[in-house]
Amino acid sequence: MEKINKVVLAYSGGLDTSVILKWLQDVYRCEVVTFTADIGQGEEVAPARRKAKLMGIKPGNIFIEDLREEFVRDFVFPMFRANTVYEGEYLLGTSIARPLIAKRLVEIARKTRADAISHGATGKGNDQVRFELGAYALMPDVKIIAPWREWDLLSREKLLAYADKHGIPVDYKKRKGGGAPYSMDANLLHISYEGGVLEDPAFEPEDSMWRITVSPEKAPNRPEVVELTYRHGDIVAINDKKLSPARVLEKLNQLGGKHGVGRLDLVENRYVGMKSRGCYETPGGTIMLKAHRAMESITLDREVLALKDDLMPRYARLVYNGYWFSPERQLLQTLIDESQAAVNGSVRVKLYKGTVMTVGRTSPNSLFDPAISTFEDDGGAYNQSDAAGFIRLNALRLRIAAKLNKHRK
Repeated sequence: MEKINKVVLAYSGGLDTSVILKWLQDVYRCEVVTFTADIGQGEEVAPARRKAKLMGIKPGNIFIEDLREEFVRDFVFPMFRANTVYEGEYLLGTSIARPLIAKRLVEIARKTRADAISHGATGKGNDQVRFELGAYALMPDVKIIAPWREWDLLSREKLLAYADKHGIPVDYKKRKGGGAPYSMDANLLHISYEGGVLEDPAFEPEDSMWRITVSPEKAPNRPEVVELTYRHGDIVAINDKKLSPARVLEKLNQLGGKHGVGRLDLVENRYVGMKSRGCYETPGGTIMLKAHRAMESITLDREVLALKDDLMPRYARLVYNGYWFSPERQLLQTLIDESQAAVNGSVRVKLYKGTVMTVGRTSPNSLFDPAISTFEDDGGAYNQSDAAGFIRLNALRLRIAAKLNKHRK
């Protein structure tokens, strides 16, 4: 076993990472630094400090940080400028959080002069890839300890037994089997639900599973119209009220959740080669995607939009597969951000029983010309006879092929 002097652990204070903390101390006999990030998971992160102290971690080695603004500003917003969707549906709520955590793990490792980082991702999941690719991109020589790939504590029962043996405090509900019958991961963009009863793709989750959205059937009977103000492709105000990036997403989550927007039940293809069923709540992101496309529809050139649409699936796979810090993602981001200079104005969306409908958009950079687009007399702004030549030229290759095929028959 490689000698490790100090390791920075991504620490939530839950069962898994609490066991990992003790396991690192026992197996690697190294000094442990804990890092707990608040990225909007909706749970109190302060208890992580108390739990870390109980495990013998020095106060100076306990890092708890509020990263909500950085998360939305530097990760969520750039991703949504690309209209990013993985496999046609998934808004990448888990994927986009991992590079930020990896970045801070590396920064804390440098600050504390640690020679390794550690995480609680399993050997079956995508998160191990995302954490480690991000870490290697930012700190090429960092050592990584992934306990799930080393230990034999491969069940909840074994983890609880290890916790009992070493006096590790465990949530009472989890000890008594009263926790949720699935695994949850939350941040400001979404909540995901996986595992347990959801491993049967035919199982319909009970309505009580969903935490931040009401069911569309129970949503208000009256629609609500929301106006979003854009500057360079990012939302800067809601209903004329200026908000920070994190507050924008928090407000949209509230509005979307109230109207049952953003539920998804998906079987996705994991990077490691297996299929995985997950349920997701992404109310704010669902609104953002719809509104951003509406804003681009009047501000971007047709071929620029087409190019962005061509590149989006590639961009989505890069995010999903953990390549946020790769040169190709950064190159694509430069291109995408350059396209957003004119994406300014406002979009109105109507929220109603699980749906988001665009009901208006305006921009000082609008390329929409009513004088040309009108179905009424345009006063010569558009010469309709020009269309005949355009059609003949575009049909030329089709006509040639048709004549050739006729002779072959």
